[in-house]
Parts: sequence; C-alpha cells; structure tokens
Amino acid sequence: MRIDVLTIFPEFFREVFDFGIIRRARLAEIVEINVHDIREYTTDKHRMTDDRPFGGGDGMVLKAEPIFNAIENLLGTSAKESYPPRTRVVLLSPQGKVFRQAVARELAGDADRIVLICGRYEGVDERVNDALVTDEISIGDYVLSGGEPAAIVITDTIVRLLPGALGSETSAENDSFSDGILDCPHYTRPADFRGMLVPEVLLNGNHAEIEKWRRKKALEKTEKFRKDLLNKGE
Repeated sequence: MRIDVLTIFPEFFREVFDFGIIRRARLAEIVEINVHDIREYTTDKHRMTDDRPFGGGDGMVLKAEPIFNAIENLLGTSAKESYPPRTRVVLLSPQGKVFRQAVARELAGDADRIVLICGRYEGVDERVNDALVTDEISIGDYVLSGGEPAAIVITDTIVRLLPGALGSETSAENDSFSDGILDCPHYTRPADFRGMLVPEVLLNGNHAEIEKWRRKKALEKTEKFRKDLLNKGE
C-alpha cells in the first residue's frame, strides 16, 4: 500500500512514522508513506495556500488550486472517476463520517493507494470535496487545529491491519472494536504482584475456559465504559 499525506506543515510528520509497527512495515515494504508540502504546488510567488472565504466570516480557507495540482501530480488526473483502481482520496475534516475500526478495515482491504488531505483553518474549498475526494473522515466529534493528527491516527490504524504488519496474524482480530466490543483485560508475569493476583482461570491451561472468561470480561468492560456499543443493534 502507498499512503500520501498532503499538508501545509510537512514538519509535523518528521520522524513520526519512524517508530514501532509503522517503521517495521515500511522497512518490510508493506507500506510506503510520503508526505507532500501543499505549498510546492502553488503557482504564485508568495506560495499562498489559503485565502479569505467568499461571503465573509472568520478565518481562512485552503485554496483549491494547489490541492488540485498536487492530486494531478500524484495520480495523473483531477477527476475522481479516472483515478487508478483501488485509490481513495480522503479529506480529513470535522464534517466527515466518524472513523471507526470498520472504516479502517475497509480502507486497509479495499485500497492500494490512499491520499490524505489535511484540512486547516476554517476548512477546504468545497470544490476539492466535490471533484477530488472519495471519502471525508473525522476521527471524532471535536475540532483539531488541522488534519495532521488525524492523518497520523488513520495511518497507524490502517497500517497495523495490513497483512504482515503485526508479529501475529491474529493480533488485529482480537483488538478492541474488532468484533464490536472492547477487548478483555490482559495480564503478564509475575502472577502475584504486591498481593494482586492474576485470575486463576488464565493459569490453568484450559483454553475453552480462558476464551469463555475473556468474552465475559470483554462484555463487562464494554457495559461499563462503552454501553453504546452494546445498544447498536437495538
């Protein structure tokens, strides 16, 4: 998979993809990640990437032209119906659909090329959305200063779902939200830490009982912290 990030602050991503799972996936050539400065695609001498909104109002809006130029340079076209197969262009903004594990699985499974456009200021010229964007995504119901943190979150979530990215092929399958509920509690050595004991069921080697216990505890944890997940089917 290839992931391209369009941003006016490329410095934000300096070294951030050089750690842990993402670093290993890059070294193994499971994923290629490139960060592009939108300013490089401007055409005026001041390299302007934003301007005041038509109709008045506070703040500035990211201009359409440099983003169109960037997409044309990366994908060879600015018409989303002509993008290469399995290509997704994602605008990161508070107005998008909320990013969930199911969305991450879809992107990891259905795309070979993902372009992440980091919104800024009051937003992005809507013509970018109309002509270029295949998906508009928000990582939560709150407002960030820009899409850069969201790009990191989405990249990390997608990369760990790619085949070969994790040490165990079943690790991602057992994560929180993978089956619609939170993960169960986990323990490691020592079995007795300051008088706090690991549940006996995890030490007896009975895998059927262990799985039953884990499912029960996962449901209890979901009931306590994210009851909304259990009510989705209502």
